[in-house]
Amino acid sequence: MEEKVLVVDNVSMRFNLMEKKVDNLKEYFIKMIKNELRYQEFWALQGISFSLNKGDRLGILGLNGAGKSTLLKIIAGVLKATEGKVTTKGKLVPLLELGAGFDPQYTGAENIFLYGAVLGYSKDFIREKYDEIVEFSELGDFINVPVKNYSSGMKARLGFSIATVVQPDILILDEVLSVGDAKFKKKSEKKIKAMFDSGVTVLFVSHSLEQVNRLCNRAILLEKGKLIAKGSVKKVSIIYEAKINDNGND
Repeated sequence: MEEKVLVVDNVSMRFNLMEKKVDNLKEYFIKMIKNELRYQEFWALQGISFSLNKGDRLGILGLNGAGKSTLLKIIAGVLKATEGKVTTKGKLVPLLELGAGFDPQYTGAENIFLYGAVLGYSKDFIREKYDEIVEFSELGDFINVPVKNYSSGMKARLGFSIATVVQPDILILDEVLSVGDAKFKKKSEKKIKAMFDSGVTVLFVSHSLEQVNRLCNRAILLEKGKLIAKGSVKKVSIIYEAKINDNGND
């Protein structure tokens, strides 16, 4: 029997956007006191439902603003859905904004422990894996330099190295295979592929159809916050390509 490790049940997400631009804090408070602040409701996601079995690799496709990153953040627990619920089984590791949890004043070495704690790893576990993390990140002596001096690529490499040192049950990837130079891209994809081969369940957002076709066995397509197609990668890719072409011909 197939083992379900993720169930997304009728998930919707509403944001309140300010109707008129407020230029400064003073103006904001004046409008607030006068009760003149007007919000517009914006549904980033509406009624999204799907489930994944252990070992499924789901590609999440959609044009910009379709709600892909919002969906991943809800599944990762970063955002709370306005409606519906998400049920997960096992250890979930999100590779969303790599290095977003770093403290720029601390060195790379100190951030390994800091970021590791954010991801729920124990100090002993990080100590044990420390050399492996540093080696994979290819930062060398820069590991002892404050992160504020890192390029975005260096931060992403370190974030990737820390997050992937554990063997998760569910892995969430948001465009992270586009970090670093060509050599690191190849290396990070190889590492992810090894995780795939060990039966990890994966949710993967990418703008590259070629990458989704190569790495995933299932796909969903989002459009303006709604799920408009789900099934095999081949089937969903055809629908997505037609959408891209339609957009190009507008």
